Order: sequence, then structure tokens, then C-alpha cells
Amino acid sequence: MIAENPVRTKEAEKAIRQFVAEGSLTEIVPYGNGHINDTYLAVFQTGDGAEKRYILQRMNHSIFKNPPLLMENVVGVTQYLRKSILAQGGDPARETLNVVNTVEGASYYEDDSHNFWRVFLFVEGTLCLEKVESPQDFYDCGAAFGNFQRMLADYPAKQLHDTIPNFHNTVSRFRDFQRAVGEDKVGRSALAGPEIAFALDREKETAVLTDLLEKGELPLRVTHNDTKLNNILFDRVTRKAVCIIDLDTVMPGLSLYDFGDSIRFGASTGAEDEKDLSRVELDLNLFETFTEGFLTGCGGKLTGREVEMLPMGAKLMTYECGIRFLADFLEGDVYFKVHRENHNLDRARTQFKIVADMEKKWERMAAIVEKYKNIF
Repeated sequence: MIAENPVRTKEAEKAIRQFVAEGSLTEIVPYGNGHINDTYLAVFQTGDGAEKRYILQRMNHSIFKNPPLLMENVVGVTQYLRKSILAQGGDPARETLNVVNTVEGASYYEDDSHNFWRVFLFVEGTLCLEKVESPQDFYDCGAAFGNFQRMLADYPAKQLHDTIPNFHNTVSRFRDFQRAVGEDKVGRSALAGPEIAFALDREKETAVLTDLLEKGELPLRVTHNDTKLNNILFDRVTRKAVCIIDLDTVMPGLSLYDFGDSIRFGASTGAEDEKDLSRVELDLNLFETFTEGFLTGCGGKLTGREVEMLPMGAKLMTYECGIRFLADFLEGDVYFKVHRENHNLDRARTQFKIVADMEKKWERMAAIVEKYKNIF
């Protein structure tokens, strides 16, 4: 089967051959729904007639400025995970991504056009969910990302490179937002007066987590930083979480970032760009479901202070996403893709509606965390 773009397919065929020298390439097609990297499924037939499948990706070096350092992170973390999985009697071929080196032994290939390519073994018998279809899905999502924290709890996080500097530094994101408000490049600030005021009113909270990190009250950890449901592979038969994928944003950070981003994405009752804000709130049942799964997966590896601050992680990650959407709206929609007028403003409004609802439900969120703090 040939991909839709013959030129791109030719590039992909050349790239995959830098990693897989033997066998007959029988298929190479675009794969998945990712928006950052170009992803292909490559199928080879071996000499004995069996099929072997690979995931080939062209890394987006406009977003990830230094692919070689990014791959150092990916290789270091996946090799560490592989050892941990073997030690606990698991299957590293399915429970972590496996990097395929080039025939010359490198973790990536740079082509003549300075594009960077990489290859992973295809994880057989799995599926990817784009949305939560049941509370069990969200529990398993929490358990998977919690287990990711557990297995990497002793990994030296400082050895990792920042693939996107200040990615979840809310203080830095707030400064970017302030600059967007001040410059008002496309004259949109008048359309977002209430939203700008909402964001500015919460400036003091932006430094809560970074201050605790600087004081040593929160430990620096390996964090995934993009903990959406669709970054987990589930077993096709059991529907249990198998493997965490999309490790491009694995960096030093706080466990609260990973917890909070999942809550922001998965515990809302409305779509991320819902126009009718009456449909948007924090679903406390889903918050509880994920919290139970996450803390179970963590297996007691979080400190008491980390557990205590989980609600703040959820609030700040939601707030941070809101100010990013709002800043992009004020700058003319230069980062997030938009599909209608005021799309990023609508997105900011949903995030701020969830933040406001969290503030109303704060004591109940804290009580839920308290309920499961010793579940391990």
C-alpha cells in the first residue's frame, strides 16, 4: 500500500531502510492521529514469510529544536524502564517503547534535508483511545501514569534535557501571557476583557509549585508532561493499559504536572472548545476515579507533600492551559490550530470555567485526595 503523498512516502522508504536492512518492505502508510510528528507504519516480510511491523517517525524539529538531545532522553528512559519491567517479571516488548537503532548504531537518522527520523518496534495487540469511554478507562489511565512515576521514581531526573524549556513553568507561562496582553498584536484584547481579568486575578498562585520545588518541599521527578488518554496503548482484548507512548516531552518536572494535565483533559464534562459553558464543570466522580488509579499506580512513591498538593496541580495545569490559549488568541492564533473564529478564546473560557469550578469544589477535591493517600 502506498501513502497519499508519493514524495513523502519516498522519503519515508529511504529513512526506514537506515534502520531495517533486511526483509522486504511490503507497506508504508501514514499512521495515527498525531499532530506534531509525521508517523508511518512500516511492514516488512522476513525470509520465513513472517511479518514484522515498525513505527517510523519524522520528528518535528520546529517544535523540538534539538532532536539528538530529545532522543537521549527517550533512550535513557526506555532503557531504564526495560530493566524495571524485566525485574518485576513483565514484558518489555509491550510495556515500554523500544527504540530501533540505525544499521550504524545511532538512535536517529538525519537525512540530506536535515530531517530527523526514528523508529520504534510496533506494540502488537494494542489500541489507542481518543476519549474516555468508561470510568474504568480513566482509572486505568491514572494507574498507568502513576505506574510511570513509580517505575521512574529513582531515575536521576536532572540528567534529562529540557526538550521544550519552561513547558510547565506556570510563572514563565504567565509572563508570556502578560506580554501578549501588553502587546495586543492583533487588537483582540477588547474581546477578552473578563478572561484577561480572571487570569490576572490569579497571578499569585502561579508560583506555588515552583516555589515549593525551589524550597525542596517537592522533589524533581521524571515527568511525561502530556498525560492525555491517547498517549497510552491499551490491550485490545483486556482493555488494560499496557504502554505509555509519546515520550518527546519527558523532562525533569513535578509529578503534579502529570496528574494535573490528566485531570484537566479527562475530568471535564465538556469538550475543550465547548461554547456552552453551562456544560463545562469538573466531574468529581472522574476526579476521584483518576486519583484512586494514579495513587494506586504510584505505589507509595510520592511524598506526603506531593499527595497533598495534587488538587493544586490540577488547578494550575488547567489555569496554565487557559492562559496559553488566551495568549495565543491575543497573538493571532500562531501556535494552536484553530477551525473557527475565536476558537482559542473559547478554549480559554472552558479552562477558566473548570478552574472556577475547582475553586468551588476545593474542599471536596482535598477530601478525595485524603481518602486515597495511603491506598498503596
